Amino acid sequence: QVQLVESGGGLVQAGGSLRLSCAASGSIFSLYIMGWYRQAPGNQRELVATVTGGGRTNYADSVKGRFTISRDNAKNTVYLQMNNLKPEDTAVYYCYMKRYRNDYDHWGQGTQVTVSS
Repeated sequence: QVQLVESGGGLVQAGGSLRLSCAASGSIFSLYIMGWYRQAPGNQRELVATVTGGGRTNYADSVKGRFTISRDNAKNTVYLQMNNLKPEDTAVYYCYMKRYRNDYDHWGQGTQVTVSS
């Protein structure tokens, strides 16, 4: 059993910043990959950023240079620092994790990020 608990969403003006956190708990014996996806109304869920156990990162083109993903392996926690937010970043942000390559996809409950213009 795995639980992912997100925090840090909210309402911010364009140009502002937010930091999301996601803590994993339960049967965590390894963390193959952690990351963030988002889903805006009427859109499919899309990749925002991921980080592997070895520290390799991957970002969507739309957030490169503005968002930074990081992880604290000791705390089984992944962070997403979001700077220079834009109205088009408005979405529900979901934490994502796999403990190993062939693991099931594990998802958090989602946290709302709203950017006003």
